Order: sequence, then C-alpha cells, then structure tokens
Amino acid sequence: MGFQTDAIHAGQNPDPVTGAVSTPIYMTSTYAQDELGVHKGYEYGRTHNLTRQSLEKNIATLEKGKYGIAFSSGLSAENAVLGLVKAGDHLIVSNNVYGGTYRLFELIMKDYGLDFSWIDTSNPKNVENAIKENTKIVYIETPTNPMLNLTDIRAISKICKDNNLICVVDNTFMTPYFQNPLVAGADVVIHSTTKYLNGHCDVVGGMLITNDDKLHERFRYLQNAVGAIPSPFDCWLTLRATKTLAVRMKQHQENAMKIAEYLQTQSYAKKVIYPGLPSHPQYELAKKQMSGFGGMISVDFGEFETAKKIMNNIKVFTLAESLGGVESLVCHPASMTHASVPKEEREKLGLTESLVRFSVGIEDVEDLIADIEQAVKKL
Repeated sequence: MGFQTDAIHAGQNPDPVTGAVSTPIYMTSTYAQDELGVHKGYEYGRTHNLTRQSLEKNIATLEKGKYGIAFSSGLSAENAVLGLVKAGDHLIVSNNVYGGTYRLFELIMKDYGLDFSWIDTSNPKNVENAIKENTKIVYIETPTNPMLNLTDIRAISKICKDNNLICVVDNTFMTPYFQNPLVAGADVVIHSTTKYLNGHCDVVGGMLITNDDKLHERFRYLQNAVGAIPSPFDCWLTLRATKTLAVRMKQHQENAMKIAEYLQTQSYAKKVIYPGLPSHPQYELAKKQMSGFGGMISVDFGEFETAKKIMNNIKVFTLAESLGGVESLVCHPASMTHASVPKEEREKLGLTESLVRFSVGIEDVEDLIADIEQAVKKL
C-alpha cells in the first residue's frame, strides 16, 4: 500500500462488536478470564492494550518495520535501548543529539557503568575509529537537533554489521514520510511520537521499531517489566494524528523551504541551516537519503541580544519547548532543550547563544514570514 493509505488503515480495523470505524479507546487495567489460564489474549493493561497495539502496528508499517513497541515518552524509549547493554559496555553516539538524550546517557546512565563516545558521525571514519572491543551500539540522530547535521545511515549500518554492532537511528525530525532507516540497514528506529507523529502538541510518547525478532522480544519484555507505557487515550490521539501525517509533512516542508530561502536573503540571519538549501554542507546526502527536508530550521543571528529580541517579539510563532506541531514554535536551544549540555561542548558544535531553532508549522507561510519581519523591525 502507499504511505497515505497505510497511515489511515494500517493496524486499524472496524470494531468487530459494533463496526466502529475509529479504533476504540480500551480504558481498562485488566481483563476477565473465561476460566483459570484461559483468556482472549489480554491479561493486564500494562502488558496488553488493543489501542496501543493498533498504534504500534500503524507506525511499524509506516517505518516498513515488523514490530513497533510504544512507550510513555521518547526518553523512555531511549532508556529501553539501553536495556540492550550492561555495565562495562560502550556506545558510540552522535555528538549533537537532543539535549535530553545527552542528559540520560552522560549524566545518568554513565553512573551505571556505561561508557559513551560522543562522535561526529557525519564522517563514517570517525565511527570506525571509535569502535572498541566492548562497543555494542552505534546511536545516531539524523538530522541532528538542533544543528541539522546528517549521517549516512547506509554507511553506518554497514559498519555496524561488519562489526556485529546494533545500529539505532533517531528518526524524529524526518518521520517515516521522509526517511526510512530500516530500509537503509538500521536495526532499530526510535521516535519521540510527541513530535511530528502526533503533531498537535497534546501528547507525550515514544516508539521503537525493528525487524529483528530478538530485539523485539527484549524491547517487549522491557516495556512490560519497566512499565513506561502510554495511556490508551494517548495512543488513540497519536493514531488519529498519523492519518494526516503525509499531508502535514508536505506542508511543514513547503513552509520551511520558503522561510529558509527568505532568511538566507536577510543580513540579520548570519547563518541559516536547513538540509534543503544547497548551502547545507550535506545537501547532496540529504537529496540521496531523504525524500524531503522536513520542517526544522536553525538560524544563528550572530548576537544573543538579537536572537532574544526576535524570540520575544514574535506573535504567530510560539516561544516554547518541543517541535513538530501544526503550530509554529521557536526555541533557544542553549537555554532550553540543550541546557544540560556543557557550554563548551555546545560551542564546539556551533550551538551558540545566538542560535534559534524554528519548528515551522502549517499556517499560511506569508503570515509566518510577516511575523519574523515585524519582530525584526523592533530590533
């Protein structure tokens, strides 16, 4: 089936009892058993929920995967990935990832005996050179948050297979509409479903997708044992949202491209970072690896005060954490999403105090550009 057909139908069948077209919200913590040891495949709400299963099947299908495993947040999904390793193991991680990922890995899990190497994975040689005898996982985010650096998924996946490593790809920014890491050879795809997959700023959730039976078995065990599951209502909201993922992503990209091209012509925008611009250093890889460029733009305005005044004066964009909603959002990564990353590490990546991240929504793009213009006039 095509992407939009799968988005609307995968994992969803009319309710067998009533014929309801919309997947029911099964708000139950437990299930009646016909007799001891005999049930209908459902025993306890943490372990089984049909609404959650429908969402897992839906997103797995969109990612061209066999299994989807839903979690209560993107970070709880990441924590499940760490359930694949043990104290003394080593992981290679993209050096520019979501700040919460850095916090979880470096500031929490390191205390439990895990070793992390923060590498510029945009150069596959760096990954090869970082491999140790105890390396187990290569964790990449592409494009990265917020510098929008790209990593060649096929190249890294091959390195992982040649060295018996697990390749994990955070595909939150691109979504399965624009990028399919499993097709490129990755073993696990991770999503913060909070972002584009839900797309309406009303749910927090996460998802792991894999084709590997053993990885699925381990993730399913961790999902049940740890219990970081999304509520049935959150699953239903996200399932409803994926039906419009394709049309939303088209508009996100169309708007982002126009805004990025506009900002490139403005002297106050010292550096505009967007994978769809020929000025992006990995523009050719972006065209090869992705079917689109997404809705995220990062702009360095040169001075913190300039960035601050623009963020404080916008009216249509909302100054807020998160991204991927139909509403346009703007944030200051250095003090918001990436505050847990040491300043010296941020600056090495180019994540300066004057960098602003735009999550371009699906409003009329003329209004979004006018909003930036009116904010700039107040400088």
